[in-house]
Amino acid sequence: MDPTRDNLLIRFKAFIDSLGIFTFFTVILLVVLGGAAVFGWFPNGETPEDVAGNIRLETKAEVDAEQVEFLTQEQIGSAMESMPATLATSKPVAIEKPEQLVPGSETAKKLEENPGPDVAGVNALTPAADAPIDPAQMEIGKAQFLVCGACHGQNGEGGPAGPPLAGSEWVTGPVSNLVLIQLRGLIGPIEVAGILYDQYPAGMQPMAYQTDEQVAGVLTYIRNSFGNKASAVVPEQVTLLRSEVGKPQLVVEELIKP
Repeated sequence: MDPTRDNLLIRFKAFIDSLGIFTFFTVILLVVLGGAAVFGWFPNGETPEDVAGNIRLETKAEVDAEQVEFLTQEQIGSAMESMPATLATSKPVAIEKPEQLVPGSETAKKLEENPGPDVAGVNALTPAADAPIDPAQMEIGKAQFLVCGACHGQNGEGGPAGPPLAGSEWVTGPVSNLVLIQLRGLIGPIEVAGILYDQYPAGMQPMAYQTDEQVAGVLTYIRNSFGNKASAVVPEQVTLLRSEVGKPQLVVEELIKP
């Protein structure tokens, strides 16, 4: 071991040298940033924080403009007042988990008689991809999406509580997937556009309090917004899967791979 390492004077000198170097580079950084602001090295004399802030403000202005076109302030206020109460009072229909069933019990027999949802029948009802979208249905969907946007982002960009909807193959894929997710929720990892999202411990909660028309509307809306383009969803498709309400949250493996 180098004996000079135990010399307090040498250690103190090394500390002073390090502090001096740190101070020197800090001063240079401040001079550069100050010069950028004074001499207009940033666009319009703005700082990087200003540029980033302006982008967020522009996005908000676009969202507000679109919202005003379809929704009045009275409608938004009414939805914000009633939605928490609706969510708080909605209760899923409790059923027993298959792994907890007693073989030969009445519940086990019912599940054997009903092997699963008729996803093929649901998808067979999907309108043609080039069929016109009803504007009234899009308005219903946009109103319902105010709740969805809290997790998925008002522009479908995703966020800390939900994966993106924009450019998602799950959104434009089989309709049965979306209806089941809306009625039962989804938990666990999911891959969207080649990126794995696995940071949502609670997953998506069921939104079964919505009517069949509202579910069809919001799914039609996300399938035809944020750059997505796909067929509409009809209420009859939701009706066929209403019996799924109350079952445990889905995992990706239970869905049709898009």
